[in-house]
Amino acid sequence: MRSFRTLIPVVCLVVAGGCRSGSEEPAPGQPRAPSSDLSLVGTAKAAVAPPPAAALDPARGTEIGMVFEAFLSPHQEPGEEDATPRGTPEAFRSTTPSKSRNEREAAGHRGHGQVRFSRDLSRAFVDVRIEGVELTTINMFHIHCGQPGILGPILVDFALATDLQENFGSGTFSVEVTNADLVNTSQHGHGAIAAFTAGCVVPGPSLSPTPTKVSTVAGMAHIAQQGELYFNLHTTGQTYYGDIRGQIHAVP
Repeated sequence: MRSFRTLIPVVCLVVAGGCRSGSEEPAPGQPRAPSSDLSLVGTAKAAVAPPPAAALDPARGTEIGMVFEAFLSPHQEPGEEDATPRGTPEAFRSTTPSKSRNEREAAGHRGHGQVRFSRDLSRAFVDVRIEGVELTTINMFHIHCGQPGILGPILVDFALATDLQENFGSGTFSVEVTNADLVNTSQHGHGAIAAFTAGCVVPGPSLSPTPTKVSTVAGMAHIAQQGELYFNLHTTGQTYYGDIRGQIHAVP
């Protein structure tokens, strides 16, 4: 009797047509069998179509874009009125008795304001509500350029665009600011120190060493993004430093 081991070649030959290991090479002159290696499947990348063009609408430029706000208080004013520097022009001196910051806070002097810029930066919409301040004492209201605790030049003089007491008397002070308002403010000075009090100075064009003043709402928005704009409400008793002040910050 043949052994089981000697039957294996016969079985392979009859049933499977011959036994061959996975690593065995084909006989000379015979074609190689197709590879069963799946690692090559899908390696050819299909061409990716570009995304569709963005939906553009120039009319959306009039919509509200960036929004900034400020909370006005006496304690943001950098000094007490009795410390008004000597030589200050009469236009910036108090004409009625002054109150300290603590006294004004106790009397409820405070405010909340917003500046909303259109997307195309052609306009800024200002809305401010105040409490505790006697409307008849309001004599100036501005947006200034300056870091916290520092007095800076006036960027927007609201008295040149509206009647302050009447506007505040409506409940919420509201004004639309355009490039013309910034130019008007920069050209409206107070005597010899007009160059330092009206208009925010920025570096001049690259080919000119002479500084210039911000004249566009786009420039105003840029300063706002730097955190260097503030509201300042002045009264007859707090004319130099102001009654309540609020640094303007971006709304989260």
